[in-house]
Amino acid sequence: MNFACLAIHTTRKRLLAIPDVRPFVVQNLGKYERQVWADQTFVPSWPGGETPAESTTKAQRHQEYTHFILQLYHATPVRGYTWLHGVRAGRMVHVGAVDAPVSVGDVTNIAAEFRKAIGTGQDAPQTNGVDVLGWDFAFELNEVAKQQAAAANIQMRFLRIPRDVMDKRAVEQGDVRFFELAALAVEVKTHGREVALRLTDFVIPPDDVPEEARRAVKHWSQWIDYWAVDWDNRDDTFHNQWQTYRTRKNPKLELETTHTYGAPGEYRVVVKVIDLLGNDTTKTVRVQVK
Repeated sequence: MNFACLAIHTTRKRLLAIPDVRPFVVQNLGKYERQVWADQTFVPSWPGGETPAESTTKAQRHQEYTHFILQLYHATPVRGYTWLHGVRAGRMVHVGAVDAPVSVGDVTNIAAEFRKAIGTGQDAPQTNGVDVLGWDFAFELNEVAKQQAAAANIQMRFLRIPRDVMDKRAVEQGDVRFFELAALAVEVKTHGREVALRLTDFVIPPDDVPEEARRAVKHWSQWIDYWAVDWDNRDDTFHNQWQTYRTRKNPKLELETTHTYGAPGEYRVVVKVIDLLGNDTTKTVRVQVK
């Protein structure tokens, strides 16, 4: 369980409980923490006190970082590829960068290289599976990229690199686990300038959930602790314009909300869900109002 995410989410709910609180944004500064960690952890040693070119040093740092993540994922490094970094149980593995989310463009490159690699060389793919490891993922990547990969006959899984990899104690004790991204389904209805959103399903990969919690949950909606909507996202930071969440006094969660737009047009709507474990999942839909 990601206790950092859970603590942030608990703080969010306490702030929302303040009377007349205005909408606010929770900014993720984890990228900068990861960059500092990577710079301090992966320092190449050069014989004879040589001073290599900056590009060489950067490439060496990236290679050491990639091999470190592969080791924690129990994967074996492979050579000769740009987007495929390792193999585990016959599945190829991609390791996402420290300072950037995995994007749909990345998935396109991974799939293209995978198709070219089939049946060529010692480290060629043995199955049609690829595991994509990343710290962050672009909005709705889990669904869009899976559809894209399925069209190319590739079974692609997306797993989050946990913050625990930066914890020396967790690494030494073997407590680092990688979990698949959850999937969210949203139903959209429009009537004039009014849009209604309804959550219709939410799936968490079972490996991400303690057995005790799995037994307690009887309906998919019980996994959701909080959800919010950005009704006019401009492909930038998520802006919390509406939210609902569970409390001890009111454990029931609304599954539907409506919004009326002031002007006709096409709008990009982003739905963010926080589950009981503190992890967030997003879903993007486009609506056309008249």
